[in-house]
Amino acid sequence: MLPDVPHARRATMSKSAAATIPTQNCEAPASVSLWEAVLFWLKLGFISFGGPAGQISIMHAELVERRRWISERRFLHALNYCMLLPGPEAQQLATYLGWLLHRTWGGVVAGVLFVLPSLFILIALSWIYIAFGQVGLVAGLFYGIKPAVTAIVVQAACRIGSRALKNGVLWSIAAASFVAIFALGVPFPFIVSGAALTGVIGGRVAPGSFGANHGVAAVSASALPAIVGDDTPTPAHARFSWRRLATVLGCGALLWLVPMGALTAIYGWTHTLTQMGWFFTKAALLTFGGAYAVLPYVYQGGVVHYGWLGAGQMIDGLALGETTPGPLIMVVAFVGFIGGYIGELFGPGQQFLAGAVAAILVSWFTFLPSFLFILAGGPLVEATHGDLKFTAPLTAITAAVVGVILNLALFFGYHVLWPEGFGGGFDGPSALIAVFAATALFRFRVQVIHVIMACGLLGLVARTIAV
Repeated sequence: MLPDVPHARRATMSKSAAATIPTQNCEAPASVSLWEAVLFWLKLGFISFGGPAGQISIMHAELVERRRWISERRFLHALNYCMLLPGPEAQQLATYLGWLLHRTWGGVVAGVLFVLPSLFILIALSWIYIAFGQVGLVAGLFYGIKPAVTAIVVQAACRIGSRALKNGVLWSIAAASFVAIFALGVPFPFIVSGAALTGVIGGRVAPGSFGANHGVAAVSASALPAIVGDDTPTPAHARFSWRRLATVLGCGALLWLVPMGALTAIYGWTHTLTQMGWFFTKAALLTFGGAYAVLPYVYQGGVVHYGWLGAGQMIDGLALGETTPGPLIMVVAFVGFIGGYIGELFGPGQQFLAGAVAAILVSWFTFLPSFLFILAGGPLVEATHGDLKFTAPLTAITAAVVGVILNLALFFGYHVLWPEGFGGGFDGPSALIAVFAATALFRFRVQVIHVIMACGLLGLVARTIAV
């Protein structure tokens, strides 16, 4: 999975740590209690703005530099592992560190609290959006936010492409994936599978083209000792054993089968809630490359196939996800809420309840695999890190993701600039706001949340003038 943290940033983390950590206390801190860790993970859930890069930076500053719960090298080793997995790497990193410090319950608590605040916030914002979206103030804000989201997705394609496309072979994979999804309408899972197969073959035939380093090139020793330091032996619970693997996988299977079986038995396989659970389980296993990589798949399913929400609503949901704490993949909670609310799954008078249940259900099936990857696969996958036969398919997948995200940017741009289709005329104010957002992001490197806020105000002004 392509990391969302720039290589330069990761490579220089240790230098910044050495420069900012006070050197007067050279003794390792006392062990941290589970309760103290719970309070930290809860706080992190409310302040984890800035996307994966910002979230990982916050964890590094707090856990490595300030609290010294884990050393620089061990922190980056954990991050290195999480970047190889499908799913939100920042949330998985929190789960991993919680697990390393306080066993299984520590990992569960850390991972849950990382996403729980954003889930509740998104449910509230989704209700405001769907219930009051036609009010002039709200409509004006979203009118300006839509072009900003288009510019943000373009920036994501450029950012990921600059790191993933290091040679002609990877450029060719990206181009092929774009043609496949844009011109041929190939489903996203087939594109990922084809890219993975290309990586498997390419890793054997042309290993030099697929030998991208998904880890950290250089890591310096921690400036000060930590609770889990460079020389701290691997805890017993973090060592691989077949018995533990079977136990974790068995529990994970039950946590998936019980709700899925209950939904099927109560509502049937074709019911919206059942299909949401099944669809987002598949989506959770395809998020190589971060949240932007899975958005095309969510669009294909949620908008085109199932019709849970419209194209414009999908853009609005991404904007809400960008402005709330937690992983960006939480946009799936918005998709679930809108689908449950509009579908009136529990009757005409229970729209909010239906939306909230759908949002929680979607989040459950989306994040459950991430916990299993850490709790079950951590000890096993760490032993194979750096092996080309494992990393080559991921390199090919991340190259294909660039083409897929470019298609998503074109899709968003079309619906923003021609909201009624090519026959309905060009939306000039939206184009100007999109140019403003792109300039702020590319030229001045303004933070995403500030761009969204500014564009929302511009949209409000534009709609007011138009009226």
